[in-house]
This record gives sequence, structure tokens and C-alpha cells, in this order.
Amino acid sequence: MYRGRLERDLKIWVEKGLVDAGAAEAVLREYDGRRTSFSAGRVLAIIAAVLLGLAILLFVSANWEAIPRIARLVGLVAMIWAFYLGAAHLLTLGRSIVASGLLILGTLSFGGAMALVGQMYNLSGDELTMMLVWFAAACIVAALFRLSAQVVLAGFLAWAFCCVYLWDHFDQWHGVMPWMPPLMAVILIALVRYVDAPGARHLAYLMLVGWFTWLFARHESLNTAILFAGLGMAAFLLVSIPASPLMSLVRTAGAAPAFYSFLIASIGFFLVHAEISNGSFENNVWVEDKLPLVIVAAVTLASSVIAIALAGRDNGAVRYLAYFVFACEVLYLASETIGSIIGTAGFFLVAGILVAIAAWLVIQLERRFSDNRGQGTRA
Repeated sequence: MYRGRLERDLKIWVEKGLVDAGAAEAVLREYDGRRTSFSAGRVLAIIAAVLLGLAILLFVSANWEAIPRIARLVGLVAMIWAFYLGAAHLLTLGRSIVASGLLILGTLSFGGAMALVGQMYNLSGDELTMMLVWFAAACIVAALFRLSAQVVLAGFLAWAFCCVYLWDHFDQWHGVMPWMPPLMAVILIALVRYVDAPGARHLAYLMLVGWFTWLFARHESLNTAILFAGLGMAAFLLVSIPASPLMSLVRTAGAAPAFYSFLIASIGFFLVHAEISNGSFENNVWVEDKLPLVIVAAVTLASSVIAIALAGRDNGAVRYLAYFVFACEVLYLASETIGSIIGTAGFFLVAGILVAIAAWLVIQLERRFSDNRGQGTRA
């Protein structure tokens, strides 16, 4: 997607005489030569490695009882080391795509070997502990070989841990295991920066969003929803205000920290609306006056404006999320207040006018952002 946009922009700049054709071709060659750029061959190699790994594990497990015990253990260890040593050798030859595939085979084999050896020797332990060891091994391999595919695999293993936990303990706080998802997210983000695997950071951020949502599901209340929204906005301000002590670190992390923190805040505001609608103020006369709804709506609209003002110019993801939240809040507020007063037809009329005003504001903001970029370029 980005390469196509870059190619179109370079073509326009060449036609306008801003960039010569040779420089444009050099820019595209440099982009295509990056290890982090999309490669269909790389993706197919990774898929092939996953399929081969599953085939090997299924074949071994199907013939498990027919293999002598010592041969099983030696064979599993030899297979894992063969994959890792083969990947190391291929990296020295510059064959990073095939090396990534072998590393994935090695990590998948490591997880399968743990399960099979545990079954063979009747070792005690549960699935969650095994998933943590598997994730730790994947992270160590990713740090040693510094390949982005291995970081992605570690991210999926972290998600697998979360799925296993929720399957057995969705409504329970089981020991220290619920603290593992945020810890794994921090480890993944550190690996993303160390290995330079920017695509994998979304696995970590989405896991944090899911973890916070799960916490709310366990302690569902209006106060929890308010805390959810408040923490999200506090995190957004911390990564968006220019004077923030984290700003130097955030600049190197791209658009993700601001977007996901504002996403958490937006989910929190949605949960506050849901709690009020479900009757958190049931015995309060304020419900009839819609005062709590108006207050929450005003705070939600203000949060969207703050998000656009702080991060809207340079962060398109935050800008469009703020537009979406603003538009949804305006329509919801109109349906709950104006709609109950003037009827359905009047509601659609007022809602159409409000959306038109919002569209005009968005157009003006987009023009201002465009003008600011132009002035910054000329400066």
C-alpha cells in the first residue's frame, strides 16, 4: 500500500520537476531493498515453514508409540538443533528468508517437543506454564537472530497464551497468570525496537487493549468504565503532549502509541455510555433530565477535539478515529435528546445538519493541516 502511494507521489513530483527521474528510481530501489518491506516470497516462505512444522509434529505424534523412548528424545533434540543451526548458517550466507522459515520450524518443534516429552515422562505442569516457556524461547531466539518473522511468531504465541487462559479462566483471577499479557506486551515492544520489526508492535498493543477490556468485564461498573476512559486519555496525553518526558521515545515508535491509547479512551467512553444506559443512575432524578448523558457526551466530544489538536496533523490514525468518535457521539446525543423531543423526522433533519457541520469542520481541519505541512516544507 505504502509503496504504491510512494510511487504515485514520485511520479507527480517528477512531472512537476521537483525530483528527477533517476532520483525517483533510486528511492524506489532503496525502499524495495529494505528488509522490512513487503515480500510475497517472504510471506509464502513463512507459511510453508508453518505448514511443514505442523506436518512434522503430526507425523511424529502419530508414530510416537512406535518409536523407542531414547530415540524419541534424541530425535526431538536433534531436530530442534538442526533447524536452529541451519538458520544460523543460512544467515551467514545472506539467505534471511529461508533462515526465517527454519527458525519458525525450530520454535514450533520446540513447543511440540515440550508437549510430547511431558506426556512421555508424565511431567507435572499445565498448559499456561508451557505456553510461557514456549514464548520465552521464541523471544530468546528472536533476540539472538534478530529476524522480524520470529518476533511475529512470539507475538502469536503471546496471543495463544491469552486464548488458553480465557478458555479456562475467563471469569477468574488465576494466580499471577493474568499479569503475564501486559508483561509479554512490554517484552514484545522491546523486541520490536531491538530487532526492528515494526509490524509486530500491533500484536502487543492489541493485546493490551484486549487485556484492559477483560479487566473491565471482570469488574463491570460505572466507576470502572470511568477509570478505563481516564487512564486511556492520561496515556494519550502522556505520549502526545510535546513537553512530555516520553516524547523523545515516542517519536521513534511511530503513530501506534497515540492511536492505541486514544482507542482505549474511546472504548472507555463507550463503556461509560453503556453503563449509564443500563441504569447506573436508575434511582436518580438526573436520568429524566439527561444530565449524566450530556456531561459524558461533552467530555467525549472534548476528548475528540483534544486528540485532533494534539496528534491530528501528523497522525492520520488518531485523526480519523477522533472524527469517527465525534460523529458517533453527535448522532447518539441527538438520538437521546433531540430525537425524544421533536420526533423521528425532526431527528433526521437535525442529525443531517449536525453531520454537515461536522463535515465542514473536518474539511477545514484537513485544509489547515495541509497548509501547515506546506509552510513547514518551505521553512
